[in-house]
Amino acid sequence: MKLKKLNTVFAVFLAFLIATLDLNAKTANADSDSSESDLPVVTLGKSLTASQRQNTIKVLTQPLNGQSYQTITVTGNDLVKYLNPSGDNFTTSSGVWSSAMIQKQPKGTGINVHILNYQGQNNITTITEDQYKNAAITAGISDANIYVTSATRIDGSGALAGVYASYAKNGGNALSQKQVNAAQDEMNTLSGITQQNKGKKGYSDAQLNNAVAGAKKEMAQQGQNISDSQIGQIVNNQIRINHLGNTINNNQKQQIIKVLESVRDSGALKNSNFKEQASQLSNSFQKDAKKLYDKVNTPKNRNLFQKIVQDVINFFSSIFTKK
Repeated sequence: MKLKKLNTVFAVFLAFLIATLDLNAKTANADSDSSESDLPVVTLGKSLTASQRQNTIKVLTQPLNGQSYQTITVTGNDLVKYLNPSGDNFTTSSGVWSSAMIQKQPKGTGINVHILNYQGQNNITTITEDQYKNAAITAGISDANIYVTSATRIDGSGALAGVYASYAKNGGNALSQKQVNAAQDEMNTLSGITQQNKGKKGYSDAQLNNAVAGAKKEMAQQGQNISDSQIGQIVNNQIRINHLGNTINNNQKQQIIKVLESVRDSGALKNSNFKEQASQLSNSFQKDAKKLYDKVNTPKNRNLFQKIVQDVINFFSSIFTKK
């Protein structure tokens, strides 16, 4: 009887032990999956040669200081999926060279983008860091460092397609295709406007992107039901605030309004995260502008300006005195 009772107790204990071990195994696996999804993702263009691929990884992972990362290869299929809906004409056999790394950051960090030189040269010819930032926020990306480079001179649009693909790889984090489409449309439009105004006095890509980021911030505050006319008013206000009234023509202004209407229609404004990220980006642009102003507006520069003004006054005074 005692032996039977002992066997029963042992069986219960064994069942408990097995259940505990199983639970621990599941927890360990969950932790493993979670840590893998949090690893930085390096996206590599399929067209890179073996040597270019190795050097690209070296460039992109340098900021990690030896931290682990995972890689994915971006192909023509990814370009077709993520870029063609916004008007591009890639095919499944299109080449991909521009590459990226996305590194998740703590909540509240915002989006930071760094275009890195490849063997001492910036090969991203068209897309700017600020354009990448704005597009990333529209696509639904938040709190991340994004690094971009290319082994060959290229516009750089494929790099962000890789970032989109990296989110799809980590199951459950796939981005909204509507927001991705709006983001790509936005990036193409802003890039085009910058190219059209290249070299014009009183214009910079930073001003344009600050205006768009400020507009997103205002739109997010008003919510998903914001009207077309309200968006138009916001754009007019941001163009004025960012001193773009003398360079942005009416056609370009209408393009910006259309882009922001697409952002609204994509459902981005429903996401509370979008509001936070847009606000952070706008504040970041404003801080950068203030730093630039403070750098120029030094006592030395003010004194120099005053000296120049005084010299001009003295020059004309001497002319009139002689007369």
